[in-house]
Amino acid sequence: MELLDLRREFPVTRQFNFLDHAAVAPLSARCVQAVQAYLDLVSTTVHVQGSPYRQAEHVRGLAARLINADADEVTFVKNTSEGLAFVANGLHFSTGDNIVTSSVEFPANIYPWMNLQAQGVRLKMVPEDHGRVPVERLCEAIDGRTRVVTVSAVQYASGFRTDLVELGRVCQEKGVLLCVDAIQALGCAPIDVRRMNIDFLSADAHKWMLGPEGIGIFYCRRELLRHLRPSTVGWLCMKHADDYSHYQFEFRDDARRFDAGAYNLAGIYGLGGSLELLLEAGIDRIWARVRELTDRLVEGLREKGYRVISSRRPGESSGIVAFASDRHDPEQLRQHLKAEHRIIVAVRSNRLRASPHFYNTMEEMEHLIRVLPGH
Repeated sequence: MELLDLRREFPVTRQFNFLDHAAVAPLSARCVQAVQAYLDLVSTTVHVQGSPYRQAEHVRGLAARLINADADEVTFVKNTSEGLAFVANGLHFSTGDNIVTSSVEFPANIYPWMNLQAQGVRLKMVPEDHGRVPVERLCEAIDGRTRVVTVSAVQYASGFRTDLVELGRVCQEKGVLLCVDAIQALGCAPIDVRRMNIDFLSADAHKWMLGPEGIGIFYCRRELLRHLRPSTVGWLCMKHADDYSHYQFEFRDDARRFDAGAYNLAGIYGLGGSLELLLEAGIDRIWARVRELTDRLVEGLREKGYRVISSRRPGESSGIVAFASDRHDPEQLRQHLKAEHRIIVAVRSNRLRASPHFYNTMEEMEHLIRVLPGH
């Protein structure tokens, strides 16, 4: 299958040149149909002719395939923040421990760790260096009291992609846990929790996974499940959850130990539709296509005199291209592109940010390059 054959799945293409998947992505027809199937089910037979929770187990398996995990290591979260908070609130810390991160993380990967400062835990933030957070700087910040390194797979404002293979290797070597905010990579760039030695991962569906808001996935390496204390306790996380009249406080042995109560089934159905589309397309092919699109965009931006902030070094590029102008206000440019040309981009950290996905076309890259004012 040609990837562009799947473009018809995205009705947004009939109205916009949509280049803002790093914000909130449009839903595919596949995703919408999956949510509608759930609504049809519960509006007609509810759970009488089969529980929709069976579909949740299917989707859990799809999510595990996407990150090369086992299904029992994966569960569902409301958002990326919830999964990161599971880790920050579930591990045991002592006064004097520290957490290593960068100074340019999205706030979801900062505040759960800042919240530990009341326990005497220090947050060490490695600064950005010209749009990069070199992995060697993160590794240098690790010391004898570091418990966790927590970092975005891709930085939201710069598009810098972390070398998770190297970082995971160093963390394992030093006995430090690696927690990854994968929302700006998962669904676009390959993520392999085994090869990257990732201990914890959290990602919402509404960006590169092309799914609904309010649903995401959380991964915990099997060996750590019993060491991460569930911070929200409810009936569904217990081993004998279906035995309602028998109170036995015993957490499940798998990642469902973090499930306090009923699932967002509509969101899970939609996520399932999105994951099926992504896996059908193939993440390696998606990633190759996104690199082609962003390489052309970067080339055109530089030809017109724009400063490309995003690192394009091998292993550091992503689906995000952040760029700036010394002559033009970024917010005014964003509004102009939307109002006059129906091109959708974002502004982050006083930079314009374009983030195409696999179903975008090279013509759409040329369109943006052509209508941007020159220098």
